[in-house]
Amino acid sequence: MAEDNRFITSTKNSSDLEIENSLRPRSMEEYVGQEKIKQTLEVYIKAAKKRNDTLDHVLLYGPPGLGKTTLSHIIANEMGSQLKITSGPAIEHAADLAAIVTNLNKGDVLFIDEIHRLNKSVEEILYPAMEDFALDFIVGKGPSAKNMRLKIQPFTLIGATTRAGMITGPLRDRFGVICRLELYTPKELMIIIKRSSKILNIEIDDDACLCLASRSRGTPRLANRLLKRVRDFAEVIGEGKITKSIAEKSLKLMEIDELGLDFVDRRILESIIKKFGGGPVGLDTLSATTGEDNATIEDVYEPYLLQLGFIARTPRGRVALEKAYKHLKIDISDEKKKMLEIYKTEENNGQNWYVK
Repeated sequence: MAEDNRFITSTKNSSDLEIENSLRPRSMEEYVGQEKIKQTLEVYIKAAKKRNDTLDHVLLYGPPGLGKTTLSHIIANEMGSQLKITSGPAIEHAADLAAIVTNLNKGDVLFIDEIHRLNKSVEEILYPAMEDFALDFIVGKGPSAKNMRLKIQPFTLIGATTRAGMITGPLRDRFGVICRLELYTPKELMIIIKRSSKILNIEIDDDACLCLASRSRGTPRLANRLLKRVRDFAEVIGEGKITKSIAEKSLKLMEIDELGLDFVDRRILESIIKKFGGGPVGLDTLSATTGEDNATIEDVYEPYLLQLGFIARTPRGRVALEKAYKHLKIDISDEKKKMLEIYKTEENNGQNWYVK
């Protein structure tokens, strides 16, 4: 199935781009969830404005779709600054970064998505730009070469990543504010869905709202994507209002179950259980079996399956746990149950089985 037709994806799809700008909160008051991050950022923003200074550099990390880009827009709005947006893969050469930062005005906010994918040469240019608001470069060649330093306007860098572990130590240390975005609760997602439904001019009842929120995997992007798709069903096969029955019928047609798992999640679990006897199975093998990219499995699907307690990451590979068998209605032998008890015991004893 094409990426754009899939409910769970690692990136924004075309339908997200169409509606995200209209649904995106503009201020901290409108932003739902991430209360601790909001409180700390509000303090830092007020302090920076009181000193008439730039905000310290901010690193936002967490699973896709939790609002890292939205938060960067809000920070820029709260600071009364212009926001310039780019991404790590787009900055291929040091000259590309130099062109961007030299065009920034005082107090501007530069947002770099997927900052863990910056080239090493680009990253080294970024260090003095973050610390000293300057660019260091060499003019000439050989014995006549000279080190030059070009001053740039003070700015705030906001980096976003889904893979904080891939950011180098020197780059991470230059961020003054580091925030980890957590998955949302169904209650928070219900507030987001209600707000989005008003903007999209579609009526939705509370039961249908809870139905969508509970299947959105704790992610606002998926909640809005799901609302948009269910809206189409409500307008065609319903009376223009999203009810619980319409929502459930729509979700069934989209192959999304009561826990928010789609066909890819089930394929991953079934591969571990049916083809490899419940595991352990390595990530490369699982990727080849399911036809999914390693990074997509690791960043998009596994975190939610781990949170549900359906799989465990062990030093030898991925293992399907008893809850996965029950959810897929697959019989599990007493011998297998005893083997899976090992993971529960190790977890209770403080052993970390959830390492890559």
